[in-house]
Amino acid sequence: MVDASSRVSTQLMFLDLSPLRRHRDFRLLFIGQLVSAFGSFLTYVALPVQIYELTRSSWAVGMVGTVQLVPLAVTSLWGGAVADAIDRRRLLLWSEALLMCCSLALVVNSAFQHASVLVLFVVAAVASAANGFHRPALESLTQKLVPLSEMPAVSALSSLRNTGAAIAGPALAGLCIAAFGLPFTFGADALSFALSLIAVSMIRAMPPAENAPRADLSSIVAGLRYAASRPELIGTYVVDIVAMTFAMPMAVFPALAAQRGGAGAIGYLYSAMSVGGLLVTLLSGWTRNVNRRGAAVVIAATLWGAAIVGLGYAASLPVALLCLALAGAADMVSGLFRMTIWNETIPSELRGRMAGIEQLSYMTGPLLGNARAGFMAERLGLGRSIRIGGFVCVACVVACVPILPAFWRYRRPAPNA
Repeated sequence: MVDASSRVSTQLMFLDLSPLRRHRDFRLLFIGQLVSAFGSFLTYVALPVQIYELTRSSWAVGMVGTVQLVPLAVTSLWGGAVADAIDRRRLLLWSEALLMCCSLALVVNSAFQHASVLVLFVVAAVASAANGFHRPALESLTQKLVPLSEMPAVSALSSLRNTGAAIAGPALAGLCIAAFGLPFTFGADALSFALSLIAVSMIRAMPPAENAPRADLSSIVAGLRYAASRPELIGTYVVDIVAMTFAMPMAVFPALAAQRGGAGAIGYLYSAMSVGGLLVTLLSGWTRNVNRRGAAVVIAATLWGAAIVGLGYAASLPVALLCLALAGAADMVSGLFRMTIWNETIPSELRGRMAGIEQLSYMTGPLLGNARAGFMAERLGLGRSIRIGGFVCVACVVACVPILPAFWRYRRPAPNA
């Protein structure tokens, strides 16, 4: 017979679904973003696949990240300031409407016999700019819908939403591309945004505070100064940028899939990391009891790099998928603790601006990392590109410990803090 303490221990290990049961608006937001996340991962796979089909260049695939980084660097900071200054729900609706238009543009372009690579890059840049407003609106809106005490559960649920879509989305993308073609795949993404718009429109209005700052340069500077004054925030940004810049391997997935089985393999490669992430998310209850949250981020980022090294040595598709799953599990641990640090320590009036900085930090690494991986793959080969990136990642993350001692020692705040 299982005693009460064992039952409590088991419950604490698994995912906490209570925010979905208790908060109607958060439930609507969660469902809407889950649907659009599935669609977004269709495009996330289809766009590089189409670029690789048209150019046969991993470097060209990697350059998409460079094109996306410039508009994101501008709009993420501005979008954060806007999210703190206007109705966050309205900003989310505008952002998703623009993203839907981008998906429709991809549908039209892919329907032509000779699709334009230039259009693909332009749409990728515009969508990246829209995401600079979308993410701060989403993160700052979430904080208003759920009390602070439930933020660890919200972080886990957000991770579940993203990883669930990241597993099924790429696998579905591979099937859709092979069976129905690229126009259908991009069109499904556009439909997902339409459904998400309906869900978000049902959430109550979220007007800014009466003393909310204007969305101008001084507001952005104030947000940057606040972030710079918080070593635990700086640590989350730096460690993630370092890990992703040197070890992100996704730019070489189309070329790797071409060696391992084509459209079916591409879906598996893009989904594998999220399988590991989903497992960690489902068993995420233990994270609430970890005090050394800065150390947890550093250790997880180190394990991410080690798993990518393993990917570089993988001689078969199953081994490669296993290494990617381990990498995704490590990255999810890092992400859960980073999200929790952000949500439990940042005041609501600054949440939009901090979300903009967060987005810039965790998007910069993957975008630069894909450019690096594609460039090195063209010159050194796929395996060397992946292995070198993984080794450098491990070395640089470990170096962050003496460079960022306050972050390494950071502990979760006391309940009455």
